[in-house]
Amino acid sequence: MKSKGRWVITTVVALAVVGIVLVCIYLVRVRLYQDKIKSIQFEQINLADVPDGSYKGQYDADIIGAKVAVTVKDGKIIDIQLTEHKNERGASAEAVIPEIINEQRVDVDAVTGATNSSKVIEKAVEDALKNQRK
Repeated sequence: MKSKGRWVITTVVALAVVGIVLVCIYLVRVRLYQDKIKSIQFEQINLADVPDGSYKGQYDADIIGAKVAVTVKDGKIIDIQLTEHKNERGASAEAVIPEIINEQRVDVDAVTGATNSSKVIEKAVEDALKNQRK
């Protein structure tokens, strides 16, 4: 009986240690994500310098990420397709896309309640316009 009791205690302690390690890994991941979001800065892009075409862009902040296809014609953004959006609760951030098109700039006001997802989408659009990958 003593050996079974030790086995149970050892198992419980091992599971507790594994649980603590997993929580620590998650907390580090969240902290790195938060730091990456805080460090986002936008560059001014002169749309007149962007040739007509459709360009792919992406931005990944680990927990949140986005891929877009941005169409430019005559120095204007005419369409943005969100081809992938990995988000927590930030699906409402997709409303930032019409704002980017309306204002013809990347750094627009974020969607309330989905600020981080908004920034990630905006950064993906910036990537498409800067790097012009087809």
